[in-house]
Amino acid sequence: MKRKDIITRRKALAVSASALGALLLPGCSKTSPPTYGSLLRMGDALTYNAQRTLLPGQSLAKEYSFGEISSFPATGTINPADSSKEYYSEEYERLKSGLFANWRLSVEGSVTNAGQYSLQDLQRFASRTQITRHTCEEGWTAIGEWTGVPLSSVLEHAGILPGARFINFYSYDGWEDSIDMLDAFHPQTILAYGMNGKALSIPHGAPVRLRVEKQIGYKSMKYLQRIVVTDEFVDPGDTGWAWYVGI
Repeated sequence: MKRKDIITRRKALAVSASALGALLLPGCSKTSPPTYGSLLRMGDALTYNAQRTLLPGQSLAKEYSFGEISSFPATGTINPADSSKEYYSEEYERLKSGLFANWRLSVEGSVTNAGQYSLQDLQRFASRTQITRHTCEEGWTAIGEWTGVPLSSVLEHAGILPGARFINFYSYDGWEDSIDMLDAFHPQTILAYGMNGKALSIPHGAPVRLRVEKQIGYKSMKYLQRIVVTDEFVDPGDTGWAWYVGI
């Protein structure tokens, strides 16, 4: 397939930016969240439209100095290899016992080059390190240093096809969620394999977790297993969480 048929970072951002003006048009759902029209999800539309209208699409989350790094609790799932828990994953336990040597991140869907990436594969991409504030939905915040590969680099390597609108994520602890292309190609959205100068720990999502610095903490999914590029989205609404929680 010719390169012009693949969505690059520049093209994805240009398309997203050109669509922002449509947010002011009554009844327009193209640039509204995919939950648009649901009375129970009105908060999604309000937050999404306010963020996309008032803030530049690629505005950066504040980054901090090394001296501002704080203690960082691990909440929610802390080990999918724990067989006593409801979120137990036999596959994750096997991978953990092998020190994740056989772990692979599957990237599939509307791409020209579907494939699987080992931890070493991801580390071969140019890395990004950022010190950012994690804002938890439970009300606490913490500052940590994250190192990983920009999600955009992996998506461009896979070759996103026209028509794709969302990036869906699946984890070993059973969580499913998604983000749109603007957040996917944001320079601070990374697949993190390091935290505070060390390899990512089990409680914080080893071997690789997502970091979406422009949204509330639960969008930064831990224990990544699979990424699907698609024109349909995964909605965590049945868990009680909003789809879009920009900050």
